[in-house]
Formats: sequence, structure tokens, C-alpha cells
Amino acid sequence: MHNLGHTRSTNQRDHLLHTPDTFVRTVLPGMERAAAVVHISPAGGAAFTQYTAELEPGGKLGSTSNQRFIYALEGAADLATDTSFHTLIPGGFAYIPEDATHTLTAQQPTRLVVIEKPYETIASAPAPETFVGHEDKTLSVPLNDDPDVQVRSLLPGSPSFDFAVNTMTYQPGAALSMVEVHIMEHGLLMLEGGGIYRLGNSWYPVTAGDFIWMGPYCPQWFGAIGKHPAKYLIYKDWNRHPLA
Repeated sequence: MHNLGHTRSTNQRDHLLHTPDTFVRTVLPGMERAAAVVHISPAGGAAFTQYTAELEPGGKLGSTSNQRFIYALEGAADLATDTSFHTLIPGGFAYIPEDATHTLTAQQPTRLVVIEKPYETIASAPAPETFVGHEDKTLSVPLNDDPDVQVRSLLPGSPSFDFAVNTMTYQPGAALSMVEVHIMEHGLLMLEGGGIYRLGNSWYPVTAGDFIWMGPYCPQWFGAIGKHPAKYLIYKDWNRHPLA
């Protein structure tokens, strides 16, 4: 039955809520046996691109000259570079520097978060190198001393990196301690549970599978609701001067 034009998705000047009922798949250049749901890109106002890649067995991502971050949601995929070989399983992640030759091939049906962005160089720090890890082996720390909100930083805090990717887990009823307004933009994918997100002057129910883009200076706040923890993966640009 038709939903008569109803959706939770919305596209505003400083934020986007992209819900699975509105996802449209496309094949990006170089992809083989794969498709992408592009959640945000410069066409939507962001300085980065984030998409969910859905790969069949043997499926491949296309190449890119930009830096790339990959986080495995489901399945398994082999990542090969000139000097290393790793298999990414759920919770596994990899950072690939710009212009680095690499291939990623799915062993089975696989879903990946893919973030791509031109690298912003600075004279005071060398360019970052390939970095591979797994979320379970990353230290979990409380946000602002609140044990009910835990953060895992998936990339090093070195100024060589011009963006960060974290996971944040909220116990039921936990929330950010303040409404945040800042220069960084975010790309956020809900991984588990749900809650309420304030974006600008609007309040949205969100659940696993939803994507949110928050532009610079967009007022933002989240509170977890339900009987299970809420968890999301969140991107932000950082370590660079606003005038760079």
C-alpha cells in the first residue's frame, strides 16, 4: 500500500535526515557487483561524501584519489594495499590515504560505511598512513565523565588526520549534556537502538539505519529512548584552522 507521500526524511538548510524508506541505490564508477546509497555529498552542502556500499560476493569498490574511511557493518571483505592485507568484519575499519592504491573485495554479501574527503595538508604534520583496526580493540571512554555515554575514537588524534570517526553508545535514558553548536559538520549513521535528535529547531525520532548530516553551527542534541542502548557512528572534520 502506498504511504501517501509520508516519510521521516527531511532536507533542511543545515541538516538532513535520510531514512531507509527513501534510499535510492546507484552504481558509482569502478564498482563491480555493488551499489551505493549516497547519503550526503557536496551536492547536498557537505565538504565530504558518505555512502553505504552494498556488495555481492566478489563485489568491489571503485578507486578514489581522495582519502577514504571504511567501516564494516555486515559480512566480510578483503582489503589489499601495496604493503598489507586485511579482512574487515563487522566493527572492523580502515583509513586509506589519498592516492593510495588499494582494492576491497567482498567475500560474501557485505555492507560498508564509506567516507571520502579531499585531504587538507598542513606544514606542521606529515600526511597520515594506512590505518586498520577493530572497534572492539579501541578504548571506550565516558563522555564528560558520564558513564552512560561511551565514546570510541577509531582514528588517532594526531594532527596528521583532518577528520575523526567515533562510535558513541548511550544507555537507555542517557543524553548529551548540552545542545552543541560548533564549526564541525557531522555525518552520522544510527547503528543500534533509537532516540530523539534535535537538529536546528526541529525534533526527530531516529532509529537504527537512519543517516543524519549536520552542517556547521547546526544546533544539535541527542537523547536515547527505548529499552536497549542506542549507538551511532559519527564523522567530524577537525584539526584544521577555519580559514584553511
